[in-house]
Amino acid sequence: MQLRPYQQEAREAVQAEWSQGRKRTLLVLPTGCGKTIVFSKIIEDQVKEGKRVLVLAHRSELLEQASDKLKTATGLGTALEKAENTSLGSWYRVVVGSVQTMQREKRLSQFPPNWFDTIVVDEAHHAISDGYQRVLGYFEQSDVLGVTATPDRGDMRNLGTYFDSLAYEYSLVQAIKEGYLSKIKAITIPLTLDLSNVSMSAGDFKASDVGTALDPYLEQIADEMVKQCANRKTVVFLPLVKTSQKFRDILNQKGFRAAEVNGESKDRAEVLQDFEDDKYNVLCNSMLLTEGWDCPSVDCVVVLRPTKVRALYSQMVGRGTRLHPGKEELLLLDFLWHTERHELCRPAHLICESPEVTQKMVENMEEETGVLLDLEDMEVKAAEDVVAQREEALAKQLEEMRKRKRKLVDPLQFEMSIHAEDLSNYVPNFGWEQAPASDKQLKALEKYGIFTDEIGNAGKANLLLDRLHKRQSEGLTTPKQIRFLEGRGFKDVGMWQFDQARNMIDRIAANGWRLPAGVRPKEYVPG
Repeated sequence: MQLRPYQQEAREAVQAEWSQGRKRTLLVLPTGCGKTIVFSKIIEDQVKEGKRVLVLAHRSELLEQASDKLKTATGLGTALEKAENTSLGSWYRVVVGSVQTMQREKRLSQFPPNWFDTIVVDEAHHAISDGYQRVLGYFEQSDVLGVTATPDRGDMRNLGTYFDSLAYEYSLVQAIKEGYLSKIKAITIPLTLDLSNVSMSAGDFKASDVGTALDPYLEQIADEMVKQCANRKTVVFLPLVKTSQKFRDILNQKGFRAAEVNGESKDRAEVLQDFEDDKYNVLCNSMLLTEGWDCPSVDCVVVLRPTKVRALYSQMVGRGTRLHPGKEELLLLDFLWHTERHELCRPAHLICESPEVTQKMVENMEEETGVLLDLEDMEVKAAEDVVAQREEALAKQLEEMRKRKRKLVDPLQFEMSIHAEDLSNYVPNFGWEQAPASDKQLKALEKYGIFTDEIGNAGKANLLLDRLHKRQSEGLTTPKQIRFLEGRGFKDVGMWQFDQARNMIDRIAANGWRLPAGVRPKEYVPG
């Protein structure tokens, strides 16, 4: 099986992390980008080296999916570690294991602690729970790969308590731009659902309370669906089985062909197949279909299970992001939720990286209710709005920095000059990133011309050094050139070529360190 370019990059990046001694690493790929294929190929590489591998997951569908993809993509067979099935005595080098089974003391003790060389955790946002930690702690010498769809910063910081590094991340925006996932458009429906009395449980909205809060609005929501998605293939996520069943009945009264599935459905496989075959055009479920189920022809998702957890929100929307012949885009129906205390996941959370841009995009979309909006376009506009606001606020601060009698460049001046939002917004996630910058890092930064007193941690130092190496290889300006020329009023010197900056500095030097005649720094654009 031929891997896509980003899949091959991911495969190599994971191997590189392990070879450099970072034993617990993460791979972040959006839903629909073939994470199972990627980790199957990584497992194949491990088996070729004679290693034993455990794939750990918390649901039967995920175990079956991993086993099937491994067979299809690599030809490797697997042994099963679940309930009465055991892998002991099997000659297969790959085991797919249920975490519920593996975490039991009696089951774990049957394996020597060094039995598995490598462990792959599917849906790795679950990896910090007690059950997973029991298994991972027992096989603590193993190299570990955690695979997950895009987590938010909070998730990543939590995962950083166990994982050492992020080997590779492929964003939803990249996947859409490169044509591997469907474009996403959203309509914010001007219907406000009141969640102000809903309580919290385990860090998210309590499902039973959400069900009660949602009940009075189901008729109105169905009417909106008639307007927006009567000709689409739609999956609806609801908080409770009874709410899901009630909503199915309402939709059928409105002319939809709606079905419902839940964990107790005896005919679940049959209903899912009938939906795939277009016997139904709406599928209601109570959080059953968030992981391990694919139906690429889905072109509309309705999230009526409000959540604060971005990984969960991504999973729900991800049911509709796959490509399919004749499918032009995924439509996301976005309802206004009134909540006084907690920030909810909205379409903006799928594609924005910084909290400020996310907030701005949410505000912008709420001003345009009832209009079909392209998420990529909205993210670009929100980012531009935030940059404009931030540049205004930072202008004075930078002006002060440029006046300082200092040979080295403030990191903030460098970041703003090269338009490096990712550096300005950087938050350390992993343990090693949070440690103080090393002497070696600080000396290397000073050699490049960066003032290091404000470099708070090793992660920021590492990012800065990577960016500086890259800029050097691309022939772009150095921090010292930026400081010198911006100190004389030139703009955006960080975007110039090294030779353009050197020529201007040579001209200034030849003119007795005064600006050459006719050069207006604020208007000057290098030729």
